[in-house]
Amino acid sequence: MILTVTPNPSLDRTYEVPSLDRGEVVRATGERVDPGGKGVNVSRAVTAAGRRTVAVLPLGGAPGALVADLLDAQGIEVAAVPIAGATRSNIALAEADGVLTKINAPGPELSQAERDLLLETVRRRSRGADWIACCGSLPRPLAPSWYAALVARAHAAGVRIALDTSGPALLHALRERPDVVKPNAEELAQAVGRPLATVGDALKAAEELRELGARSVLASLGADGQLLVDDAGAWFGSARVAAVRSNVGAGDSSLAGFLVAGGAGPDALASAVAHGAAAVRLPGSVMPAPADLDPGAVTVTAEVPVDRALREPVS
Repeated sequence: MILTVTPNPSLDRTYEVPSLDRGEVVRATGERVDPGGKGVNVSRAVTAAGRRTVAVLPLGGAPGALVADLLDAQGIEVAAVPIAGATRSNIALAEADGVLTKINAPGPELSQAERDLLLETVRRRSRGADWIACCGSLPRPLAPSWYAALVARAHAAGVRIALDTSGPALLHALRERPDVVKPNAEELAQAVGRPLATVGDALKAAEELRELGARSVLASLGADGQLLVDDAGAWFGSARVAAVRSNVGAGDSSLAGFLVAGGAGPDALASAVAHGAAAVRLPGSVMPAPADLDPGAVTVTAEVPVDRALREPVS
């Protein structure tokens, strides 16, 4: 079982538009409403892969009730933490050429009692879990050290933990040696404080995160592929994708693919790449099922192309 923790979930509305013209009336060609948040997406992808998951998340107001209903309809077990504030609503505008514009609300503020209940719910529901995946931003007023405390608690209970967050929350958590961290290129550059122009730059940054405490790093480099760096070495994975429809949740789908394949080694990286590539071919934040995967389009190699320029360099 994979337990996911999403401290700041959302109700996500995705509109498909031909193009985005500021100041003009834009007519959508498609619309989706999905439960959102990185951990929620991981749970959705794990469920689509046929594995059991439990999603721990604070929920409040009408948006929170709709998130719970949508997850229940997808067969996902929800461990809801009731809160007084309303769950945030996010908007994504997906243009026909693959460009995505996201508007993310800050989310509600959690009281001390709600914060305590969130931690207790994670502790109680993590018994018997193979992995805990902690994902996304932290709601107000959780301190950046909150994830670090959660990693320490998970390890004390003998549970492996995967972390997908950024900024100070990531840097604090590295001290507790999370089993996997999954930054994207922008988050990786932010963590090391310098731009990334090549795959080699990303590899060096991932190695630095390991020096800071991460046991393994699964780095998403967008259209350029993914890197996995751990005690056994480094691997680079990529996949052919004919057309990108939406990249909402693609990184979350990749993390789910990595964890359901064991969470270690090149085979797990291949699964991560296959899940991420399948996700970008689907509308909105739809998570891929096994039938959507194309393992034959995936290439994984220990010969990391360090001189390859990133198609989307991070400054």
